Amino acid sequence: MNEERMIKLSKRMSKALRHSPERVGLTLDPAGWVPVTALLDALGVSEAELREVVSRNDKQRFTIDGDRIRANQGHSIEVDLGLPVAVPPGPLFHGTVAAYLDAIMRDGLRPMSRHDVHLSPDRETARRVGARRGRPLILTVDALAMHADGHEFRLSANGVWLTQHVPAQYLAQA
Repeated sequence: MNEERMIKLSKRMSKALRHSPERVGLTLDPAGWVPVTALLDALGVSEAELREVVSRNDKQRFTIDGDRIRANQGHSIEVDLGLPVAVPPGPLFHGTVAAYLDAIMRDGLRPMSRHDVHLSPDRETARRVGARRGRPLILTVDALAMHADGHEFRLSANGVWLTQHVPAQYLAQA
């Protein structure tokens, strides 16, 4: 499959598994899973195409477990991924652009239309995330101090750290 087709299919899968399953006739279970066959039918793609997107996706957005599939995080619909609370490894990072910096430094990082704030374990991943909207700025999150102050973190299957909110006092420009 060429790169353009893979990106297009990945976006369709994200919409179906993270945001609007009902638009393609899907119903996710409470943990976000749907049968692989149901997704194949809903999107009109082959199992080989689906598996190629899952395996080649640079952000590892999806997980196949037996005969079911789900998005690893980033849902705007209600799901319980069942991720256990975890201790962050040290500082975490968030990529953004200058247009949002003043609001972030005033109000902290908020999940906006998602359930959680997404944090990266390294600067390069955060840079790639921020670059989707323009020239990226990298913020460092003092995740260990947050954890010590009672904030919970969860680690998704693809290595993205999730938390409900990052107050501004834990942020610094990298």
